[in-house]
Parts: sequence; C-alpha cells; structure tokens
Amino acid sequence: MADFDLIIRGGTVHDGEGGAARIADVAIKHGLIAAIGAVSGTAAEEIDATGKIVTPGFIDVHTHYDGQAMWENRMAPSSGHGVTSVVMGNCGVGFAPCRPGERDMLVAVMEGVEDVPEVVMTEGLPWNWETFPEYLDALGERSFDIDVAAQLPHSALRVYVMGERAASHEPPTADDLAQMRALTAEAIRAGAIGVTTSRNMMHRTKAGDLAPSLFSEEDELRALAGGLHDADAGVLQIIPRVMGDAGDEIGLIRRLAESAGRPTSYSLLQMPAGPEDAWQVYLRGTADANAAGVPIRAQVAPRPVGMFYGLDLSFHPFSLHPSFRALNGLTLPEKVAAMRDPAFRERLLAEVAEDTNPVSLKTVHAARYGYEMGDEAIYDPPLDQRLDKRAAAAGVSFEAFAYDLLMQNEGRTLIYQPGANYRDGNYDAVRAMLDDDNTIVGLADGGAHYGMICDASFPTYYLQYWARDVAAAQRIPLAKAVAALTSAAADTVGLSDRGRLRPGYKADLNVIDFDALKLHVPSVTHDLPAGGRRLRQIADGYAATIVSGVVTYRDGAPTGALPGRLVRPQNVKEVA
Repeated sequence: MADFDLIIRGGTVHDGEGGAARIADVAIKHGLIAAIGAVSGTAAEEIDATGKIVTPGFIDVHTHYDGQAMWENRMAPSSGHGVTSVVMGNCGVGFAPCRPGERDMLVAVMEGVEDVPEVVMTEGLPWNWETFPEYLDALGERSFDIDVAAQLPHSALRVYVMGERAASHEPPTADDLAQMRALTAEAIRAGAIGVTTSRNMMHRTKAGDLAPSLFSEEDELRALAGGLHDADAGVLQIIPRVMGDAGDEIGLIRRLAESAGRPTSYSLLQMPAGPEDAWQVYLRGTADANAAGVPIRAQVAPRPVGMFYGLDLSFHPFSLHPSFRALNGLTLPEKVAAMRDPAFRERLLAEVAEDTNPVSLKTVHAARYGYEMGDEAIYDPPLDQRLDKRAAAAGVSFEAFAYDLLMQNEGRTLIYQPGANYRDGNYDAVRAMLDDDNTIVGLADGGAHYGMICDASFPTYYLQYWARDVAAAQRIPLAKAVAALTSAAADTVGLSDRGRLRPGYKADLNVIDFDALKLHVPSVTHDLPAGGRRLRQIADGYAATIVSGVVTYRDGAPTGALPGRLVRPQNVKEVA
C-alpha cells in the first residue's frame, strides 16, 4: 500500500509566504499536505516537477460565479489559470436571498452590472432557494473543479427586505434596517464569507436603472456592517463611487470597517478621468486606517481593466446604432454578410448610437480609445496605435476606420480598450498599487462580463508580466508574486487553511513551467446555457493544478475531476 496519495517530485517549491524557494518533494495524503522535503515514501501517483515551480493554488477573492456555479461544474476561465479557490458575490449583486416574484429584478441587475445575458440566467438558474442559507445549501450539494465561497450581495438583500421600494429613492424604514442587519448576521452564521455592496454609479440594469444598492445611505451600509459585528465573523467588500471624492469615499469605508469590527476590502483603480491623484488618496487613507488598527485592503488589478469590443460581443462602435440592432440575433457570418453591402455601410455610418442607458452610450463612445488586439495578448499598447489616432493618420473618420477594421478576419477582430489603470499610457500607477503593503491582487471578475471583459487571467498575467517579462528594475520577485496570489489573498478573506505550502494545509497546488507561461488572445465561444457566448482565454505553462490532493488540470486541459466544494468559513480549520 502506498504511503501517500500523490508526490510532486523535484520541483522548485514556493511556500506562498514569500520565503526562499527550494528544491523539494511535496507529498499529499487525504487532501492535505503531508510532507515537504526529501520524501522517500511511495505514492499512488507521482508528478515529475523537475525544472518547474510548485506553488500553492491561487485564491481569487473577486469573482461572480454565483450563477455559473448553479449551471456548471467548472469555474472556467478562473480554474484554467491556477485558481483553486474563488470568492463570489462581489459588488453587491447576486441571486439570494430572493422571493419568486423578485427574480426578474435580480436578473435585470446582473445582466446590466455584470453582462450576464438574461436568457442564460433564465435557462441556467434552478432557483431552488429563497433565503441565503438555502442558497448555500443548494451550492453545498454541488461539486466543482475548484472550491467556491459565497458572499451576501446587498442589492439582493435590499430587494428581499424592501420589495419594489428597493429600486426607488424611498429610504428604508427602521424595521427595514433591522431586518437587513439580522439577515446579514444570519447569512454569515450559515456560511457566507462576507457581505458586499456597490456605490459605483455605473452599476445599472441594461435599461439604465441604478442597481438597488446605489440608493443606500450610510445608515443602511452600517446595518450591513452591524450584521458582521453581531456575527463576529465575515468580511465586508465594497466598490466606492469611483468618480466621487476619494477622501470622502475612503473615509466612509473606514467608518464602516470600524463599525463592523471586521476586515474590509474595496476596489481601487486609476480612473481615466477625474483627479489624477485619487488612487493615491485612497492608499493614504488605507494606510492611516491600518496604522490605527482598522484592517482595510484595496483590491487592485495587475494590468488595465479594459473592455473588448467585437461584432460577436456585447459592444462595438455600432452596437447601439438602429441599423445594427436589426442584425441582433443573427450569427456572426450573417452579420458580416449584411455589413458587406455598401448601402448598409453608408446607412450605418450616417447613424448615431441610441440607448436609454448612459453607461452603454459611454461604453460605445469609448471604443475610439481602444486598440486592435492582434496575434499577441498585449495589454500595454503604444499610444500611437490607438484607433482614433490611426484613423486620423489615415485621413478617415473613426467610424469608417472602425467599420473596416471590424470586417477583417471574417468579423472576428477584437478591439481592446484599457478603461482604467492606463491613464497616461503606462503602468506606473499599477506598479505602485501592486507594491503597496495594503493592497491585494483582485478584480478579476470571473463568471461575469461574458461579452466584454476577460480578466480571469489576472493570475497568469501577473506572473508572466510582473515576475518575468517586465524590465528588471520593475520586476516583482517571484516569491513575493506567488505570496500575493496565495497567502495574502487567503488571509484577507479568512481562508486560513490554504494559500501556503506547509504540512497540514489543504493540498491545493500548481505545478508551473514558469518559462513557458503564456497568455493567448481571448476568443469567443458559445457554450453558455441557451447558446450564450462568452470570452475565454487559455494559457500555456500550467503542467498541473491540484485541488484537495486531486489533479484537476494537466497541461491546461481539465481532467474531469470535481473535488471542489462550497467553503463555509466556520468549517475552515486553523492549521497549527
């Protein structure tokens, strides 16, 4: 009989805590790390990791798999990028709690805020829950290729408590606030990892209506914090008003963290407009809070947070033009065939975008500040390659230039628009945010923005670019980069049993050919419920990904194993 279930032999082991790497074996038994070093025993299976790095599995604290976890077992694309645990329910949006008569409202919010098509949710969601504890129980019956942890979303909670009043300017009553506080505590005690909210005024339904959480004042946010305080557990996640006053927003976040008495995190970006130092104001306020013993972390992205445009995606320069709307529902080849008609081209170029949602109109307009993504996944393109500048150099209008560009490659051209973290055409702000002691890598948004954003590849990009390819003076040491994706993330959300390679810790690992690590250009697939489409992005270099001691991916391909489960924090055991 074998001594261990699995032994990873001869890899360069990174402990996930920033310690010096060492050549060692890693032995696994009963889903836990059993030994690290020169392991002489036998195993049912061995992996030769010679010349490769061995890391803890990556932990992604900012995803939206709330729906996908109900209609799929694979949490792709995150699970294809070394991620072994995800935290979902961010940004205050999700599907529980929810009464049957309020499902359409939550679907509309998710469709607008996170770009999940309504038809996908209508076909994919079983709705075999009403309360948040029942939602957790439904998740608990399922198995996945990675572990999932859920947070209570504020917009869903507000609708559950206030009904139709949640989507209006009517303030909550004292009884409403008391219910929100009690239900937050109930969700945490049932196994929610935290509660989340959004103050981002861009978070709207497809029709342009504000997400319910955006009608909340500080007293309501304090009710959520109070629920965490009452449960004495859980974390608070918040998206501030990104175009609001940075000092006011970080001040509010600190007050909420103090009220909850619990760890808090928020989304931080360098915005393309507004005060240039806003992100620095946030970081100074965060540092002051931590110095005073108030634990706050900023979730930051390792590259621009940008949108993709294309004829087969949610937006492109003509997606809101009346003539193009008439093509909705056609296949991509059918759209291309229609657009080859010179009369259609002339008519479309004479039109302007029309929509009730101001955010959608801004999104379409911003395509002119995008870049063509060719055969390489380049996220820091030179400014002179921006589409409006290329159009000007060619002596044509942006619209005419974009039309012809979109028609190339049988209509599969992708335009990438770095909407945040690329204000001056460089990564200076990104590098500074990543280096701050009070930030963690986040905002990957896996499970959302199916037709707009493909950032679940953040872990791969972070390692490939910042720990290997960038100029030496800007490079992040590999041990530090691994720690950022593992122990730092785990500690932020209280997953104390993972994120480190030590005996007794959960056996979630990656075996990576670091030199071969490479992101491919995103592509479009139609594999969601009801034939819905989504962007996917594959990577080279992942020799193996292991969850609870079981190999889930080999050389980037899923093995079919589904050892992942719902994580309820009260069941997470401290490791000595």
